[in-house]
Amino acid sequence: MKYFVKIFVITFFILVCTNAQAEGKIVYIDMKYVLNNSKAGKGAQDFLAKTLKANNKEFAEKEKALKKEENDLLGQKTILSKEEYVKKTDALRKKVIDYQSYRRAAVENIAITKTEARQNLMNKINPILNTYSKENNITLIIDKKNLVMGNTDLDITNIVIEKLNQVLPSLNLK
Repeated sequence: MKYFVKIFVITFFILVCTNAQAEGKIVYIDMKYVLNNSKAGKGAQDFLAKTLKANNKEFAEKEKALKKEENDLLGQKTILSKEEYVKKTDALRKKVIDYQSYRRAAVENIAITKTEARQNLMNKINPILNTYSKENNITLIIDKKNLVMGNTDLDITNIVIEKLNQVLPSLNLK
């Protein structure tokens, strides 16, 4: 009988505590959708896509010029003296190394710009989420990618996009 009372009391406290914790309001947000479909996010993606396309076009032209120069040099191999051929080969090799460094730097620059744009968006989204959670007594906001299933009434993605579009209509990327 003693054990029965102890089990009953412990079970009662567990149920009461669980019920008290379950009263918090939980919502979810699709952060990827917010980052990709807000005005600032779309603008940043368009800018980065244009920059990448322009860079790829420039890279293709430079690669084509280097290939042509290499083929011309190979065609002149029998005409040129050994020392002259070695000098031109070394010069071409230096051009290729410089091109590879330039290309790597351009790709890194795009990656850095993308990271900075994402961070800037996140810095603007966090206060919006904080204010929204305080105004609506929300206990927890979960990213949709970590959610298995949820009621669509608990999705605050569109609300956050609207507020973000008001606060940050565009990003100033260079």
